[in-house]
Amino acid sequence: MHDANVLLEYTRPVVLRPPSTALMIIDMQYLSACRTTGMGRWLNDTGRADEGRYRFDRIEQLLVPNIRTLLSFFREHRLQVVHVVLASQMEGARDVVAHSRVHEAEFGNEPGRIETQILDELAPAPNEPVVQKLSASAFNSSNIDFLLRSLGIDTVVVTGVSTSQCVGLTAHDAADRGYGVAIVEDACAEDIEEHHVWTLEQFRRVFGRVATTAEVVTELQDALAASVPVDSY
Repeated sequence: MHDANVLLEYTRPVVLRPPSTALMIIDMQYLSACRTTGMGRWLNDTGRADEGRYRFDRIEQLLVPNIRTLLSFFREHRLQVVHVVLASQMEGARDVVAHSRVHEAEFGNEPGRIETQILDELAPAPNEPVVQKLSASAFNSSNIDFLLRSLGIDTVVVTGVSTSQCVGLTAHDAADRGYGVAIVEDACAEDIEEHHVWTLEQFRRVFGRVATTAEVVTELQDALAASVPVDSY
């Protein structure tokens, strides 16, 4: 008998294959991932610092260390890394999607500002593309689809901020375009914990996979080991 409390799952399996899997790091920049600049500065200046406490604690204590772990692994094994930033090229953030324009300008998302730069701890290495977007989903306002397909990527491991917004929308759009998508639960952050949990649950049910940093590294390690001929040791 069907249990009405158990929701159906429709997601196809997402397998991480090293040659065609890319690490995608979304909006880990001074605009949205630092408590003293960008959004964090604005919250402090407007007396709303408590609203960012969960977000920035998680970024500092969990995201940066876990994304660095993933970065180190992908770089060590020469796997593809793609950085994504929300970066206006006009004063007043006039080129950013309309519903975000006012806040982006208030947060300092303008040319020449530190807010458009990626955190020093996660700075891109040579040959790691940085995709600039002007909307929440990278697929709506950048060349990321063309880039990934040109690089032979069919699966993406998604990290960054915010889970229910730029991360979630980019991941959903990637899945809708046929990519295999794994969101890394302990490498994403959100303003409100319940929004983080709910977004990942809905994504896992219908669109893709939710994994941990350790699971991603272990699966890719095993796949790399299995692909090495025995006589090469």
